[in-house]
Amino acid sequence: MTTKGKESVEVSYFISSLKTPEEGPCEVFAKAVRSHWGVESCHWILDVVFREDHSRVRMNNGAANQSMLKKIAMNILKQETITKKKTSLKLKRYKASIDESFLTKVVSEL
Repeated sequence: MTTKGKESVEVSYFISSLKTPEEGPCEVFAKAVRSHWGVESCHWILDVVFREDHSRVRMNNGAANQSMLKKIAMNILKQETITKKKTSLKLKRYKASIDESFLTKVVSEL
């Protein structure tokens, strides 16, 4: 990796039960790691932006329904292009909660 003209090497260690095939074990493992962190990234966003881990909804399908709505909201906020500068999802969510015109623009942008 090169940062500010300086080259550095980063080493990561992983433990896996993934069985490596004869051809291309590195590519298979790299794909598994990237897909895992893609899922973790989504869960991290849901926890930080929407405080999903603090939810106390437990009855019937409430937790699954609420989770689905949060994922829809997250994807809508990720696609938002109204703000000129790069803004965090947390700030976009807050702005949509207090500014009805911003919320309307974001939803109508779909």
